[in-house]
Amino acid sequence: MLRIEISNDFTLLLEHLVLDYNGTLAIDGKLIDGVKELIETLSANLKVHVITANTFGSAHQNLADTNTSLVIINSGNEAQQKADFVNSLNPQAVVSIGNGANDALMLKLSALGIAVMQAEGVATQALMNADIACNSIIDALGLLLNPLRASATLRV
Repeated sequence: MLRIEISNDFTLLLEHLVLDYNGTLAIDGKLIDGVKELIETLSANLKVHVITANTFGSAHQNLADTNTSLVIINSGNEAQQKADFVNSLNPQAVVSIGNGANDALMLKLSALGIAVMQAEGVATQALMNADIACNSIIDALGLLLNPLRASATLRV
């Protein structure tokens, strides 16, 4: 479990990390350097799920030796499929990270939604539904490894 204290009377108790694949963990189907190691470190405290339509067909191979649960969804209505997956986990225990329009609902539903803007960009719907926006997946995963960063960003 990951504990992020936002204020004296509000603490996030997170059990699941739900990650979009392409545009978030990978660019053009290729895993971003450094992601694998950060996921492994985070998997000591969070159950890590990667949810994707697997556009480039490389998710299985690139994540084969990681401590993740890979969920392949069907093309079409991806946003609802991702939202349904977050709902199945108890959204109040989920942190999700994504960049696309099809990630917007899962970011909104999650206790903590993080949008990332990398080579693929970020959809405005995802950005507006996120609690935090980061420049990269490395920065976003770093927030989870250093919870005081997230606390400082979200503190009112």
